Amino acid sequence: MRRTALRGVTVAAVATALVVGSPLVANAAGYPSDTAKPDLVSLLNGYDQYWESSGTNDLHGTVRDAATLAKNDEVTSWINQHATGSQQRKALQDAEYQNATNTAYDQSMTVSQGLGDALEKIYVQGRNDGSLPLTSALVNSSTGTSGAYVSTGDAKAHYSYPRPYLPTDASATLPTGDDQTQCDPATVNASSLAANRVGKSYADAKGNLRITRVPAATDTTHEFSPNDVVLDPGYGTAGICTGGSYPSGHTTTAYQAGITLATLVPELAPELLARASEAGNDRIVLGVHYPLDIMGGRIDGEAALAARWSDTQYRTEVLEPARKELVSYLEAQCGDTLANCIAAERSYTDDPYGGAAMPGGTAQVVTDRASAVSVYRERMTYGFAQTGATGLAPSVPTGASNLLLTAFPTLTDAQRTSVLAQTEIASGYPLDQSGTANGSWERLDLAAATSATVAVSADGTAKVVSTGGTARVVTGVLTAPEGTSVAAGSSLELAGTGLAAGSTLQVVLHSDPVTVGTLTVAADGTVSGSVTIPADTGAGAHTIDLVDATGASALVSPLAITVTPAPVASGGGTGSGGGTTTGGGTGTAVVDPATGIHLPVVSG
Repeated sequence: MRRTALRGVTVAAVATALVVGSPLVANAAGYPSDTAKPDLVSLLNGYDQYWESSGTNDLHGTVRDAATLAKNDEVTSWINQHATGSQQRKALQDAEYQNATNTAYDQSMTVSQGLGDALEKIYVQGRNDGSLPLTSALVNSSTGTSGAYVSTGDAKAHYSYPRPYLPTDASATLPTGDDQTQCDPATVNASSLAANRVGKSYADAKGNLRITRVPAATDTTHEFSPNDVVLDPGYGTAGICTGGSYPSGHTTTAYQAGITLATLVPELAPELLARASEAGNDRIVLGVHYPLDIMGGRIDGEAALAARWSDTQYRTEVLEPARKELVSYLEAQCGDTLANCIAAERSYTDDPYGGAAMPGGTAQVVTDRASAVSVYRERMTYGFAQTGATGLAPSVPTGASNLLLTAFPTLTDAQRTSVLAQTEIASGYPLDQSGTANGSWERLDLAAATSATVAVSADGTAKVVSTGGTARVVTGVLTAPEGTSVAAGSSLELAGTGLAAGSTLQVVLHSDPVTVGTLTVAADGTVSGSVTIPADTGAGAHTIDLVDATGASALVSPLAITVTPAPVASGGGTGSGGGTTTGGGTGTAVVDPATGIHLPVVSG
């Protein structure tokens, strides 16, 4: 048997430790959050309305919501049966934990694919050669103070739900390599679910789910380790077969790694979070977890890291130094600023099912940031129906706003909370605890929140303008000092405040976008100048916007203006504004400076 765990223990021992919740290596003590870990059983108790365990941690119990658990089964079988060979290999990689001799790797390595192809290689190199000691001590999935912060053992024992690959049939025969005693189907089975599975297209005649085991393999790519690493999903080990599936411990770990890296490198937070969601989804690919387990693991990771980030001492002494170390290392090895390094590399992508769309969803293909955010949101619910109260107000948990500290460092706690409230999903999906003391971790859409454009008005109100782009705060205000009514063909005076110092902004006239000039922002964030409204601009309501080089608006809201018809120059006895000259002379349009009225001037 391969040795792929800490302190020389085998994969079976690691699996057991993950199930029973015994940390393999204790976290360093000394921070308030060390003893203020979230109660995962309480956070996850929305599961009780679907399944009630026997209370003896024997994988048996009573189905409470047959429809939801049937959907759980259907999606699990579909993902397992439709994952590509490449995705199966990634699923095996995401199942790995570091070993005693540090010759393997863990999810704090695999999730780094979200950094993009170039930065991932730099990060992995630094982790493996010891150049990133603070980062490793923080994020390591077995020993890290954030990467291994919480354990799911108590929650797994409490809910005690059988894994997808376990036979429903108590008389089933195990593969030869399985632990025939500890995993004996006579006692270790999913027989409590038989009635809910028999007759379904995704189960056989005896109610066994259609799950294909992914065979063990050796990773010779050296992407995450310079060594060949044996990858084994551990189906036949006692720790996996007897451990409850809900919540997913690997997914909890993946989100602890993903959220940590997203905090260290907020410029790539949406991609890192999407990669963490992929790692969770890979547990379904292997057939060892269901979508509800993955959703629960995400909740665990969010609540865990919010507790850590809410600890000021921990942030100051652990998180912030690690961030400084990592960013400095990435820039030094890349040879440029982080922004330029990101712009030059190929971003994270994924195509888990070869383009096939899952039941009630999409193919979950990631090609860019916008699709990464979209796939992340889809995996928040996996197409489940809303079984709880719908239409409820946002329910952001206490401390959750600290998950956005590095993405939006200039916002207040109340403003970051508002961003989370505006980007969270609707209420009523499985595991939602809206309105309770816990708040709803299930509804938090961190990928959307960390990719939001936030407009902050003069009174401090934060409004999410869009998601799927670069996280940024917009405070620009544009005014027209001489009035917002202007004749076509005439100039309009502009003045702006709250803009990025030194930036050059295009002045764009809408409705049909027309660039009418450029303005350069002063060191104090102000700008002033004039632009000419094109003579052919239609009369009526229009807006003026200031946009940066990417085409993104720099304003909280565009300036509303009214365009009036252009003055018409008269000739041959005809005055302006429809007036008529007299005396047979030539009329010229002028404006009385006292009244602003167009008057004809007659000569000859």
